[in-house]
Amino acid sequence: MDRREFNATLAAASLLNLLAPAALAQPAPSGRPKVGLVIYSDMILLDLAGPLTAFNMMRADVQLVAKTEQAVMTDVRLPVAPTMTFETAPKAFDVLFVPGGLKGTVAAVQDRQTVDFIRAQGEAARFVTSVCTGSLLLGAAGLLRGYQATSHWYVRDLLAHMGAVVRTDRVVEDRNRVTAGGVTAGIDFALTIAAKLSGEETARRIQLLLEYDPKPPFDSGSPEHAGPVLVADVLRRRQDVIAEAEAAARAAGAVMKL
Repeated sequence: MDRREFNATLAAASLLNLLAPAALAQPAPSGRPKVGLVIYSDMILLDLAGPLTAFNMMRADVQLVAKTEQAVMTDVRLPVAPTMTFETAPKAFDVLFVPGGLKGTVAAVQDRQTVDFIRAQGEAARFVTSVCTGSLLLGAAGLLRGYQATSHWYVRDLLAHMGAVVRTDRVVEDRNRVTAGGVTAGIDFALTIAAKLSGEETARRIQLLLEYDPKPPFDSGSPEHAGPVLVADVLRRRQDVIAEAEAAARAAGAVMKL
């Protein structure tokens, strides 16, 4: 082991020692929290990466769950390999998490096996959660009926078709449902869950380690701040897939009423 490797090993050990006491402050009933992150083709990698990083820092038992053993391709063309499949996943996770990515979400909403898996897992999970358009999948699985929830701003109103009460907050908590807005809201979401599972001190420590202190160069990160011209431009560019999402949400809602 050379000096660089020794320093890296020492730093990793120090990080684990730093996180360990607080991470066990409020353990889940089963001990180490079990977190199942559902992954699917064309999901947004950043939706997954932020929460995954925070959950790993929390020392949770994190599993990436996919329909098959094949790696899934993300929006930025980087593949993500699952650690288990729908068939090999446990019957219940402490946290069921679904990332977004509108193109992939629409396809997943129309895949009965995926929706059925999310429904079964959601009915048993301690927390049912999502970031970005992942909440459309929760909605299609019937897991948001009567719950307040949010999604990416350009599709969050579609949640109403599946019985949800639409909110515009960055992170929305309603009983054991925790949903977040688009992409970067995933870090806010992950810190919220970390506080619930491991205590506020651990969540604050993770935020510091991530140096999550955003100061964006532009004030255009929400439709309320971006202005009508920019909002209209984004909606025009995404109109086809948004229309597909609306059709899928209406179809899912119609099935629930049968």
